[in-house]
Amino acid sequence: MTATPAATVDMGLSVEKMEKVAFILKTTAHPTRIAIVQLLAAQESLSVSDISEKLNVEQSLLSHHLSGMKLKGILSSTREGKNIYYALKMREVIDVIQCLAACMFL
Repeated sequence: MTATPAATVDMGLSVEKMEKVAFILKTTAHPTRIAIVQLLAAQESLSVSDISEKLNVEQSLLSHHLSGMKLKGILSSTREGKNIYYALKMREVIDVIQCLAACMFL
């Protein structure tokens, strides 16, 4: 019996969709970043201090993750006085993470 090469298996993904999914996976490939997405999926926006408190992560480390995800277009931010509030800009991230969470092997 001959195995079918993975390249010939049609999973219904266009090149554009594969590139977008790969981008999302690379950008969110850290437990803290996934936790940030989960929080922001449930809330419209949260301040850095709120996210830090909910995740029990130092603000300096959290700011590194948040700014990277904002730079890549996953998050948006607004400043209100001293506080910066973050929100999900690319809502498709939720779908990708939900698909992964539904995987039987995880």
